[in-house]
Amino acid sequence: MIVKMKFVNISGPQNDIDRVTDLYLSRYEIQLESALSELKTVDDLRPFVEMNPYRDALNKSIQFVDYLPDSENITPDDSLSLNDMFEVIRNANQNYTGFQEKKDKLKKKMDDLKKKQQIIAPFRPMDCYLDQILNFRFIAYRFGRIAIEYFDKMNKYLIDNLSAIFVEGERDDSYVYGAYFLSPEDTQKVDAVFRSLHFEKIELTDEFRDTPTEEYQRCIREIYNTNQEMDDLDKAIGEMFLSQAPQLIAARDRLEELANNFDVRKMAARMENKKEDYYILCGWMAEDDVGNFLQEIKNDDKVFVVVEDDRDTYFGDPPTKLENPGIFKPFEMFIRMYGLPSHDEIDPTIFVGLTYSFIFGIMFGDVGQGLLLLIGGSLIYYIKKAPLAGIIATAGILSTIFGFMFGSVFGFEDIIKPLWLRPIDHMTTLPFIGKLNTVFIVSVAFGMGIILIAMILHIINAIRSRDTENIWFDSNGLAGFVFYLSIVVTIVLFMTGHKTPGGIVMGIMFGVPLLLILFKEPITKIIQKRARKMDEGAGMFLVQGFFELFETLLSYFSNTLSFVRIGAFAVSHAAIMEVVLILAGAENGSPNWAVIILGNLFVCAFEGLIVGIQVLRLEYYEMFSRFYKGGGRAFEPYTKRTKKAKKK
Repeated sequence: MIVKMKFVNISGPQNDIDRVTDLYLSRYEIQLESALSELKTVDDLRPFVEMNPYRDALNKSIQFVDYLPDSENITPDDSLSLNDMFEVIRNANQNYTGFQEKKDKLKKKMDDLKKKQQIIAPFRPMDCYLDQILNFRFIAYRFGRIAIEYFDKMNKYLIDNLSAIFVEGERDDSYVYGAYFLSPEDTQKVDAVFRSLHFEKIELTDEFRDTPTEEYQRCIREIYNTNQEMDDLDKAIGEMFLSQAPQLIAARDRLEELANNFDVRKMAARMENKKEDYYILCGWMAEDDVGNFLQEIKNDDKVFVVVEDDRDTYFGDPPTKLENPGIFKPFEMFIRMYGLPSHDEIDPTIFVGLTYSFIFGIMFGDVGQGLLLLIGGSLIYYIKKAPLAGIIATAGILSTIFGFMFGSVFGFEDIIKPLWLRPIDHMTTLPFIGKLNTVFIVSVAFGMGIILIAMILHIINAIRSRDTENIWFDSNGLAGFVFYLSIVVTIVLFMTGHKTPGGIVMGIMFGVPLLLILFKEPITKIIQKRARKMDEGAGMFLVQGFFELFETLLSYFSNTLSFVRIGAFAVSHAAIMEVVLILAGAENGSPNWAVIILGNLFVCAFEGLIVGIQVLRLEYYEMFSRFYKGGGRAFEPYTKRTKKAKKK
């Protein structure tokens, strides 16, 4: 059902807006509209330009609470005043900043150590003391790396004539690391050779003193110790915040309320004159909430509320808020997928919940599998609150019921007797047609009834929107309803062996509604006294109308025939379960229970998915297309309703 909405204007002294928002509006659901945009007829309106004083403190409190383990189970300290909360955040931030400065220094130290480790690692095979090499006076040296292909060429062609010694370190897939030593007099010539071999120099600073292996191990130890120091700092930060956990959580919750309340100014307007400065807020509230709100502020002389009655003229269509019984609540998901109803439409949630579950039950009638859907869907819905799980659970109820009607339990049809019939083999003899599966006949009859109900809903929606053409002359209006009902009555009378109406009566029953549908536009214009000359000639109008009428008749036939799929899936479900039982060897009296279990799980999942999609298709294309537009907009309250007492 759609909750009835009221448009309200709230005003008062400009400096009282925070009190009103915090004391009253935060306890109700209200969709605020921009006062500057909605109140176009009011002069001298201007926006609020104040900065939110709570936002920075709120962001800090959120950051600090994130350090707390299991913060949802910590009881906030509600005894703090607002000043106390700011003081808690300020002190926590000072302590946190001090810890962060130490942590930043450790991070820089960690980066330096990893860089040193990366530099020295490839030279670990070299057994030498680096402080001695780095202080050589009569021997020159170069540490670095050379590509493997050039290193091989050097060893093959140059090493015997090269006035240098190359000491190899580690290798990887591309390079050989090491150092070459040479006489200072040969530096220019040898360096030129190595440059031609694309030797890349790596500088070692004098902080490296011991052997490369010892220096590498020292880096590992220092990195470990630095990590420990950082972990200790994180632990200290966590303990610091944990000692103030109730205060921090209370500050976060309260500051979040105050920050959101202050942001109401984004939707408000100010009206300033020589005497006073007023704020103006406007938006949509549920009718019941409006009554409670007015009762609550009746003794507050600083709040002025006006409930607008002429909303259609000035404020447009209200947003849509759906409120349905718990068992039908999950089906709102399907409504939102198609589009929310506008304020003058019927909410089809209950209609969808009933028809979807009923059709699903017929197409998937099995006691055992229905109970699986019911139990599984209920558990998931209880734990996760997933709407689809709630839909599956509700559909499982009808599947179980029709399982008893069909006498099917996990595909076995010899355990219980059917309360109605077995879909796969029950036949009915019809005039002119002969024998036909009973479930197919019932499915088409059910579809005819559903189409008639959809037409009635279309007429109700048209009456609500005062649409004359759709009430009387549309193919889904009263004319279409009479025509389709005449077809249904005639078919039922013929199939049951009763006498059908005479030719004149049938001519009136079928002809008059079709003529009204054909000439719906000119008749509507005459009724509304706005007749004007046709844009196209009479001949073109008749040709176009003929083809539109033919399309309408074709849609009646195709939509009705589409419901045959209900019976088809009921029969196919029974046939598929027969195949599962045959594969399990149930005919021999000693079935393979593993095959039966896996087969039932597969059918329950795969066929259940297909049936669910097919039922949704029937809802959208065969039912919704006849009466539902779904052009509404969602109700989006600025703040969610809160029940807790407000802090002063």
